Amino acid sequence: MSDRRPEVETKGPDSTVGASSRRSFLWKIWLGLGGLAVLEYIWLAADFLRPRGSGPADDAESIIIAGAVERFSPGSVTAFPTGKFYLARLENGGFLALSRECTHLGCTVPWIDDEARFVCPCHSSAYDMRGDVLNPPAPRALDNYAVRIENGIVKVDVSRPLKRRSFEYAQIVLP
Repeated sequence: MSDRRPEVETKGPDSTVGASSRRSFLWKIWLGLGGLAVLEYIWLAADFLRPRGSGPADDAESIIIAGAVERFSPGSVTAFPTGKFYLARLENGGFLALSRECTHLGCTVPWIDDEARFVCPCHSSAYDMRGDVLNPPAPRALDNYAVRIENGIVKVDVSRPLKRRSFEYAQIVLP
C-alpha cells in the first residue's frame, strides 16, 4: 500500500465567479425581503396613526326608529342588535337607551330577564335596568344614547354614546 493520497482536482478561476454570482443573487433577495418588511412596517404605522371616522356618515343612519311608545310595556328591556343598544322602559314610563358594551372591557352584556339585570359574561359585572353598576369590576354605569319621542314614536340617536358615572333622573325621556 502506498501512503500517497489521491490528488484533488482544483477548480479553475471560473469557480469563484459562480460562487460570487450566487452570493450576489442571495444578497439581492435579502435586500428585497428587507425592503418589503420596511414597507409593511410603514404601512402598518400609517394605518395606526390615521384618524378613524367618528360614526355613521349619514344622520339618517344614526337615528334608529324603535317604534311606537305603546309597543314597550313599563318595566321592559328590548334589544336592538342593529343599533347595538337596549331600550329600557322604566316603571315610571320613561325611556332610556343603554349601550350593550360593558364599561370594564367592552364585552357585550346581555339582559337576563329572570334576574332583571345585565350581566357581563367576561368578568361578571352586573348592571340594573337603569344601567347602574350592581357588581364590579365595571367602573361606571353603562353608556346611554340620546332618546327622543316624536308623535308617539321613540327614536334613538346612536351616533355617539354618552358616557356617565351613574344614573340620573334627567337621563330619562318621558312620553
